[in-house]
Amino acid sequence: MRFAPLAMAGLLMLATAASAQDSVNSEASAAMRGGSMADLVAKGYEIKAAVANGTRYIVFLQKDQSAYACEFVSVTKSRCGSIN
Repeated sequence: MRFAPLAMAGLLMLATAASAQDSVNSEASAAMRGGSMADLVAKGYEIKAAVANGTRYIVFLQKDQSAYACEFVSVTKSRCGSIN
């Protein structure tokens, strides 16, 4: 567990890179899904937990009573969805 802080820092850096990617989805559908993890962090959501799911990571974010789960599809791409 000593590497957990380093892993979280790496995930944040990857999320920043994800915001620079080209979007193939419309803004409306991205808003319904929650957008990328970088977008959620920019809106004030805080990372509460991260777990490995096979070769991918699932990151849980929360702000007030709203929560999202984000899956890293690749190193530069994440997809998020509301869990409440």
